[in-house]
Amino acid sequence: MHSISDKLQEFERLLKIMSELRAKCPWDKEQTFESLRTLTIEETYELADAIIRDDKKEIRKELGDILLHIVFYAEMGNETQDFDIYDVCKGLCEKLIYRHPHIFADVEANNSETVMQNWETLKLKEKGGNKSVLSGVPNSLPALIKAHRIQDKARSVGFDWEHREQVWDKVQEEINELKVEIGAMDKDKMEAEFGDLLFSLMNAARLYDINPENALERTNRKFINRFNYLESKTITQGIDLKAMSLAEMDVIWDEAKKIEKNMPKC
Repeated sequence: MHSISDKLQEFERLLKIMSELRAKCPWDKEQTFESLRTLTIEETYELADAIIRDDKKEIRKELGDILLHIVFYAEMGNETQDFDIYDVCKGLCEKLIYRHPHIFADVEANNSETVMQNWETLKLKEKGGNKSVLSGVPNSLPALIKAHRIQDKARSVGFDWEHREQVWDKVQEEINELKVEIGAMDKDKMEAEFGDLLFSLMNAARLYDINPENALERTNRKFINRFNYLESKTITQGIDLKAMSLAEMDVIWDEAKKIEKNMPKC
């Protein structure tokens, strides 16, 4: 791989290109933090898609796009003299050193659990101990990811089940409460109880070290593959999917499932 000097040389080249684009390109000159914000979110999702596909070439490309946004924001900060890329890197380096005392100081941490607990404790100290444990969870996070982060942060200060098996009683309790509201057909309470059930399932995922986002995405892709097979099979046979009964669809759906089972594992 490339040497540190080669990497620094390319990074310096990138900064110079960015500076020139902001000075000369009409589109780049017009951009603001707000105009780039949604594009940055889109680029992050594109990186996530590449990671899911394990497409290394695409991951490299998408990382470049995100790095472009980072230096773009830094250049705009430099123009207003609020901050520049030096400040961004310096702040990050100092934070990493401070939050890894088991590497850069004499604190012991022999497992990732201890590392995460130390990380959250140090984050609170950075704010003088006045910041809430949950205040670091962005409001704009998607709800499922937010639930996972909330529970993870609460765990870091000891707010957790004594035994992880206990979570299943909570899941069952929430299912029963949801059934009651479904029976009453109270839409507002049904939504509230459904949220409680999802939250408890997210808790179970955390306790059993299951990434809920990855788990749901696997199911999404599985459904898409099976439905695409169903759709293509009916088109080949000249059958209108809308005219088929559910039982007829299930026959083809089961075919798709059998094909999946017989496919070689990567």
